[in-house]
Amino acid sequence: MEYAAAKSTMCRQCGRSFAPNAPKAGLILRPKEEAAPAPTGLRRIEGFWNRQRIRVVACFECKRKHEVSDAATCSAHIDLRDYKITTSFSRSIRTRGDLHLTSKGDLSSTSVMCRNALVEGKLRGNLQCSEVATINFVGKIPGRLTAQSVTVEKKADVQFFRRVRVSSIDIKGRMSGEIIAETVVKIHKNAVLDGNVTAKSFVVEKDGVFSGQLVIGKADLTQAELLPQQKVAAPSESASATEPPVADPLPAT
Repeated sequence: MEYAAAKSTMCRQCGRSFAPNAPKAGLILRPKEEAAPAPTGLRRIEGFWNRQRIRVVACFECKRKHEVSDAATCSAHIDLRDYKITTSFSRSIRTRGDLHLTSKGDLSSTSVMCRNALVEGKLRGNLQCSEVATINFVGKIPGRLTAQSVTVEKKADVQFFRRVRVSSIDIKGRMSGEIIAETVVKIHKNAVLDGNVTAKSFVVEKDGVFSGQLVIGKADLTQAELLPQQKVAAPSESASATEPPVADPLPAT
């Protein structure tokens, strides 16, 4: 089954792409006395649905047949491959598959997008995961990490130079850096986190260590929102009528 607006489709056996569009019908000329009547609203709707038919098309290379819409117009290619990086790699990656950066790998791509990622080697660029990112690496990560969920393994000792934006994060090893989480940050037993945290909930198990500033709930509070509200003092009767009342000074922070 293909999207109705696709311009091309891909053979699921050999990987080649081909256009499923049917050739346009030739122009039919009608004499004036036999001109076609103007279509009504009902006929227009019927014609619209009749044009979007499912047809069986065959790949030009392997001849495998697929059912697609004859109105398919999408020409985008979606990469579904899994990548395993074992050496230096600098090209950008954009896949719906998984990424495995081995301990001997060195990924310096400016942009890497994948579904799940396992980081065991050097990561110099930005990494964006739609699901889970697992960090099992000892060293520094200068790039930006964004994921639905992040797990820092027990043997990991990682330092992030940029903010780590996640939905949730489990820290089982050692980590330093700033975290912004939509739900929960959990520090497991014997794990260490050094850095500022903004999250809706924060859990530290026994023997877990946290060092830094913690904001629970609303993020990016301004200085005025952090200060308590002060009541304005009532003016005394002996005060001059020309002098306006002065509020109590706010406490210094």
